[in-house]
Amino acid sequence: MIEELNGLDELPHGWIRTQLGEIAEIILGQSPPSSTYNEEGRGLPFYQGKLEFGKSYPTPRKWCMAPKKIAEKGDVLISVRAPVGPTNVCREKSCIGRGLAAIRGLGGIGTFFILYVLRAFENEIVRKGTGTTFSAIGGDKLKALEIPLPPLNEQERIVAKLEELFTRLDAGVEGLLKVKAQLKRYRQAVLKHAFEGKLTEEWRKTHKDQLEPATKLLEQIKQERKRTEERNNSLSFVEVSYLPVLPENWLWTELGEIADVVLGQSPPSSTYNETAEGLPFYQGKLEFGKMYPTPRKWCTEPQKIAEKGDVLISVRAPVGPTNICPEKSCIGRGLAAIRGYDGILQFFIFYVLRASEGTIAGKGTGTTFKAITGGQLRNIKIPLAPIAEQRKIVEIIEQLFFIADEIEKNVEQGIRQAERLRQSLLKVAFEGRLVPQHPSDEPAEKLLQRIKEERAKPEGEKNINQKKTKPKQLELSTYVE
Repeated sequence: MIEELNGLDELPHGWIRTQLGEIAEIILGQSPPSSTYNEEGRGLPFYQGKLEFGKSYPTPRKWCMAPKKIAEKGDVLISVRAPVGPTNVCREKSCIGRGLAAIRGLGGIGTFFILYVLRAFENEIVRKGTGTTFSAIGGDKLKALEIPLPPLNEQERIVAKLEELFTRLDAGVEGLLKVKAQLKRYRQAVLKHAFEGKLTEEWRKTHKDQLEPATKLLEQIKQERKRTEERNNSLSFVEVSYLPVLPENWLWTELGEIADVVLGQSPPSSTYNETAEGLPFYQGKLEFGKMYPTPRKWCTEPQKIAEKGDVLISVRAPVGPTNICPEKSCIGRGLAAIRGYDGILQFFIFYVLRASEGTIAGKGTGTTFKAITGGQLRNIKIPLAPIAEQRKIVEIIEQLFFIADEIEKNVEQGIRQAERLRQSLLKVAFEGRLVPQHPSDEPAEKLLQRIKEERAKPEGEKNINQKKTKPKQLELSTYVE
């Protein structure tokens, strides 16, 4: 976290402490009538808040034909409500709503100096926000924000140095993000190879005599089900001509042949609670984690139950994501629980469903949102391996995923370190320790006095040397998205 920059005892020679409102014009946004919005690009780009922000520049989602408040090209946009503090640079003349303010440097103070000083003080700006429903900051508090002001020439040196360092830093972060994306593809490749039999190919050669064919396993499952169910469960064969060839002793079957599929059912809302009374209640993917869900609600009168170890699959909005049920739980209609029969490992089902997530998602139907039925789930084609090989497949997947997870932890740590370094550079910059001071630079006090004199003139006489800094089309000094 950045220390309080405005708590510095001393500033470098030629610097002064001032308020943001003394060196910049602050234009609070105002939302025009909704009848003037459009999504066809007519009028000015219309920005309402952080949702349109990118790494450095916003992307319009709407346009406005009758703007109330205008941000000019090169103004710094700051989010002033829900949340307070994030910043971007305005690419072109735009309309701004009440979720934003535009900050325009005076006296030649450039866009990126304003941007960087606001990012250096973002934590301080956030603390100034108030409100019960959501946090917001008013124009008076923005104007009163205390900042250090270097001489104009040193401002330019600070910006140039920060851009140089941040460009290098961003290149490093980009490399880390590429590694993270490659890890995601690697995990998918592991799952694909696992259920093509490639991960256990060598193992299978040395254990060939110990493997009982999957056909025998499936027949045993059916015989057991026949003893417990009053219906015919003769061995059925799946049409496989269009499916990939499987290793010897494997076979294609359907999910409903090897597992029980329990569709969720939402209990009355009066039985929900957030005080941990009853069973954990899972409704859909929103509660899912990397492998296990986290309950947000509990239920005292569950309609449908998932047992510990069941595979939970999202069956609506979206279709396909999976987790493992950590304990006996209630499940709503957004989920189904998959419970393997004897001889089928739950983690085998879990990983085979993850490998098939794209295919399962493609089976979803619906106009408002996609959903999949119980019948469609039961008919999903599954490659079935002998029980001993199921264990080996799960073991190898978990070993490889463990390595990938450790690499990903290091990548994420590197990204966090890059962000801390970014913040440290901003801190050093506005302590006056990033670039050298030049005795020949005009002191900031004279710059401030010139701005004050110009602002005091009657409106028609004003002619401040704005020396506008054209926003560079670079992705600079950004929080990693």
